[in-house]
Amino acid sequence: MASFVLPHVLHGDGAHKVIAVHGWFADRSAFDAVLPDLDRDTFQYAVVDLRGYGGAKDAPGAYTTAEGAADVLALADRLGWERCSLIGHSMGGSVVQRVLAAAPHRVRRLVGISPVPASGAGLSPEQWDLFASAAHAPESRRAIIDLTTGGRRPAAWLDRMVRRSLERSDPTAFRTWLDSWALEDFAADIDGSPVPALAVAGALDPALSADVMRATWLRRHAAATLVELLGAGHYAMDETPLELIRTVEDFLRADGDGGPAGRAARTGDGPDDA
Repeated sequence: MASFVLPHVLHGDGAHKVIAVHGWFADRSAFDAVLPDLDRDTFQYAVVDLRGYGGAKDAPGAYTTAEGAADVLALADRLGWERCSLIGHSMGGSVVQRVLAAAPHRVRRLVGISPVPASGAGLSPEQWDLFASAAHAPESRRAIIDLTTGGRRPAAWLDRMVRRSLERSDPTAFRTWLDSWALEDFAADIDGSPVPALAVAGALDPALSADVMRATWLRRHAAATLVELLGAGHYAMDETPLELIRTVEDFLRADGDGGPAGRAARTGDGPDDA
């Protein structure tokens, strides 16, 4: 296990190093829509596959957020990155918060895109049944994607997202990951962290909404910022890629503490942006 290296691709050659971690439904291809327009002069991104996904689809493991965090730190060591920023989508948001808990001195800035809270997902029994069935039921995966994008997305896109999820994930690993990101509570391990931490929420996502971020992310991270993307649901990389890039890279570029703790903003098409 110690010799395992997360499959990854490097983008850019900037001095600010960033590791990006995907969520439950996809491998590193989850970030494909944002790759062409990244600032490659300022940043160097390592976009990874967690165990059970993509290039690591057949990799054995415990499939836990703690193991994922250890793998991320091992990759940073291999790349020679003593300190870097971290981006995590959904389940990946839990993984990068685990990195913060394990090695806070190595985290420059933290970004969660619709991040699962460090306290777990808080699923109801009905939600748990749906999520647990998704390992082997494509229709459950589709229902979850449709729900978390506000029922606004075309059928062909939903079908494509499900196909990608099935192709890029191992069913056993997929199901095992759920037990970790949904049930484990390590919030006390990051409570009051001074590392600047941005949460990006999609206004169309009822599951990990801006209100959920206020009750979790903003309470745990002392230097927290919240941005709500009005045109996005749970998959901002696909739904609003340009807004997401601007939001995340502006935050990563910022000096100091990233602004007052708890600062909130809304961005996107809507009456507040007129």
